[in-house]
Amino acid sequence: MPLVRYDHDDGVAVITLTDPRRRNAVSLELADELGDVITQVEADPEVGAVVLTGEGPAFCSGADRDALRRADEQVLRRVYSAFLRVRALPLPTVAAVNGPAVGAGFNLALACDVRIAGASAVFDPRFVGIPVHPGGGHTWLLDRAAGTQAAAAMTLFGHAVDGPRAVQVGLAWSCVADDELLTEAVAFCRPVAAAPRLLVREIKDTLRTTPSLAEHAEASEVELRRQLASVDRPEYRERLAAHR
Repeated sequence: MPLVRYDHDDGVAVITLTDPRRRNAVSLELADELGDVITQVEADPEVGAVVLTGEGPAFCSGADRDALRRADEQVLRRVYSAFLRVRALPLPTVAAVNGPAVGAGFNLALACDVRIAGASAVFDPRFVGIPVHPGGGHTWLLDRAAGTQAAAAMTLFGHAVDGPRAVQVGLAWSCVADDELLTEAVAFCRPVAAAPRLLVREIKDTLRTTPSLAEHAEASEVELRRQLASVDRPEYRERLAAHR
């Protein structure tokens, strides 16, 4: 049975982790399958946005126990590949967090551009409790998603947060009823999935690039070049003509 399923919903790819018996834990096999599915999604010209979710009561319970028992560098890098591939996707990504997102599963959610939480969502680093050092760039991702204090409270002090609290600290965009989660996440993606693909990729890249620049003027120059390129494209000219 596949551990990852890929469905296409009118321009939105829905990637589902399908190992509910193990609460969608990141095994080496699941990490490899997720990488293969992401390759398919990226190559599909009909896909404009991606939703990542889990089947069953958990989004992802973290690294598989067998992988943790064998946790040498090679094994850890294969586990990391799951969220590194999600993070590297040039398309917009939304994590529909349908239950606990623990450890490596939390990293999967953090690797997405936006997180929408179900009412039963729990964001739980759990590294201190195992006890093991955070991995996969967790501290970097969490600091950028929710800020330095939240990253310390969760990763160092071991505090998990539920969906409503995740919204309060900026970790999630919204919290919705569990039975509405996937519908809400796909609807959230509709406008960007319908936008010109090249423009969307450029905007996502700009969002990743400009925060590392020291000055506003530098960011303005980056945006100027891309804005000039975008106003020269037929999509922009056609929309302008239609408004006239």
